[in-house]
Amino acid sequence: MNDQHDHGALGDAEYAEFMELAAGEGFDAEEVEGAIEEAGHGPLPVLAVVGRPNVGKSTLVNRIIGRREAVVEDRPGVTRDRVTYEAEWAGRRFKVVDTGGWEQDVFGIDAAVAAQAEFAIDAADAVVFVVDATVGATDTDEAVVKLLRRAGKPVVLAANKVDGPSAEADAAMLWSLGLGEPFPVSALHGRGTGDLLDEVLKALPEAPEQTFGTAVGGPRRIALIGRPNVGKSSLLNKVAGEERVVVNELAGTTRDPVDELIELGGKTWKFVDTAGIRKKVHLQEGADYYASLRTAAAVEKAEVAVVLIDTTDSISVQDQRIITMAVEAGRAIVIAYNKWDELDEERRYYLEREIETEMQQVSWAPRVNVSARTGRHMDRLVPAIETALAGWETRVPTGRLNAFLGELVAAHPHPIRGGKQPRILFGTQAGTKPPRFVLFASGFLEHGYRRFVERRLREEFGFEGTPIHISVRVREKRGRKK
Repeated sequence: MNDQHDHGALGDAEYAEFMELAAGEGFDAEEVEGAIEEAGHGPLPVLAVVGRPNVGKSTLVNRIIGRREAVVEDRPGVTRDRVTYEAEWAGRRFKVVDTGGWEQDVFGIDAAVAAQAEFAIDAADAVVFVVDATVGATDTDEAVVKLLRRAGKPVVLAANKVDGPSAEADAAMLWSLGLGEPFPVSALHGRGTGDLLDEVLKALPEAPEQTFGTAVGGPRRIALIGRPNVGKSSLLNKVAGEERVVVNELAGTTRDPVDELIELGGKTWKFVDTAGIRKKVHLQEGADYYASLRTAAAVEKAEVAVVLIDTTDSISVQDQRIITMAVEAGRAIVIAYNKWDELDEERRYYLEREIETEMQQVSWAPRVNVSARTGRHMDRLVPAIETALAGWETRVPTGRLNAFLGELVAAHPHPIRGGKQPRILFGTQAGTKPPRFVLFASGFLEHGYRRFVERRLREEFGFEGTPIHISVRVREKRGRKK
């Protein structure tokens, strides 16, 4: 077996057969191999970018991910929907956690930066610490250094805003932080970022430490997520059968994520709790950002996300944002509608309509109506989690998938666009957790058609409770080598 290429979830024989099929259709072997490898990867290692306000964290994140995705705005308190992005450097892929989303908080800036850095460092396998070389190390920087030392994660020091040789001397002053060599960069102009990333790759593990399911019989990891005060702690206490987490009427009384080993349905599960954050009035905007940072950190550590929704309230943008986060992280998902017993007929009617429209994006996720307070229907939680995990780990053999695709394309061809009719030629499922498919086509497939393919895949093979990733590779015209 050729060690350089990872076959993803394909066995050797299946892989060989598939490559032959691809060659027959005129696809370049290297391109096909690359596509399978890309889709077949397991969880990626996580890099956190931390530092105090205005040192250029978001600009650097944009440089690293190579596209302007992390919104950079001058307005403080820009909450972002996303805090994690995928990046690639020198053929290796990893995730980046950007902590530049919210920070200007005139009261206790140090506390804010520290809290934020802590969440991010906790979720990360390695850290890039950004310091403004033109300003030099401040007290806040020193405070972050202490945090980094305590966490013991590998750190790469980025001396930002070094735009020319004169500023190199400023960067050298940062040796004093005791974090090793400062790498002079200009996030704005891209200067020095290559060397910085080479160093980052040395610091990052090949794969994150928490390999999924390798500990045979090890407890599966569940993240309980939802906006503050939807009853996450009450649910955890109910499940655990005792008061393990302080529950208070005030939204967001839980501070630290608690990992709980809990016996449920005859099995031990590991609940990664992601409680809401205590809000101070002046932290209102930032608290949401912390909440999303913390949610992201918990979701990264979990295999299943149980999304708790408060049914006494309308389904909000924040609920959807949290769901999107779990979907984008590629985790198995269960939706738990809490406080169901408190609803009257009318609210139930409207809630069902809301679920139909607002929850369309996760109509495939198992749904449980629970009451964290009374414990109603808690027994239904475990079967739902098991269903979602099973879907998350499902793999369709290549032969069976191609038989299905053949029938699908024959019955429902892609609409003709510009005189051409793109066809799906063949495909394979390169990975699981979540299921990742690579389809090879003769032309560009429209978004609507891709969605249709996903829907049919679900109808045919189940995949309940799991997002599905479909990437499409289009055949290059022959004779025009890249």
